[in-house]
Amino acid sequence: MIQSCSKPTVAHYSVRAERLGALGENARLPRSVQAIYLRPLRRKAEYGLPVCDLQLRSYSVDNVEFFADFAIRAAYYLNLPVSGPVPLPRLVQRWTVLRSNFVHKKSKENFERITLRRLIQIKDGNPQVVQTWLAFLRKHAFYGVGMKANVWEHESLGTVYPSLEIAWITQLLTTGDMTDVGKAMDESLPEIEQSLRPYLAQFGQRENKSAENAKFDILETGRFAERNNQ
Repeated sequence: MIQSCSKPTVAHYSVRAERLGALGENARLPRSVQAIYLRPLRRKAEYGLPVCDLQLRSYSVDNVEFFADFAIRAAYYLNLPVSGPVPLPRLVQRWTVLRSNFVHKKSKENFERITLRRLIQIKDGNPQVVQTWLAFLRKHAFYGVGMKANVWEHESLGTVYPSLEIAWITQLLTTGDMTDVGKAMDESLPEIEQSLRPYLAQFGQRENKSAENAKFDILETGRFAERNNQ
């Protein structure tokens, strides 16, 4: 038995719209879905030290804005304070080419390419977390969007030269300012040179000093002995 299928009418669509409206009023969308329609959340920077500048480039406004929003949301969930995106000056490139040749060489055509840029800055971020954030963005890169990142790592001088940190702390406790930091660094210079002397003594040499013995072995070969006898 064949049943006839009637086409959906206007009343059918109106009933479906009423059902969807009632569902939206009685039920709430998940927070992860609601966050898509809201502004991305941000972390506040405590010290304001820049650790990464990410520059996005694209020929399309929609692509670069979409990926900038995605990068900011990813930074929030990684606990990275972020600022931006800041619009940078556009890069405009123009070319003029011949439309034809020979007697029609005066007919020319102009082409223009505009590169849009956005700057996103990460502050007070752990270097490993910043590398994770950049790797995540590279993995989920959006088509038509290029990335360029400048990363800075801050490290205390006390981990390399403890005497410098001790001198700076002493100067700060005694005088209350850091005006004589250069003088403290000059006074600690002999100690630094003394600590680096064992490393610079073997600069350009192998640890086992096998190269020095190999030179004497080469000089004692028969070929060099014959030259010396001549």
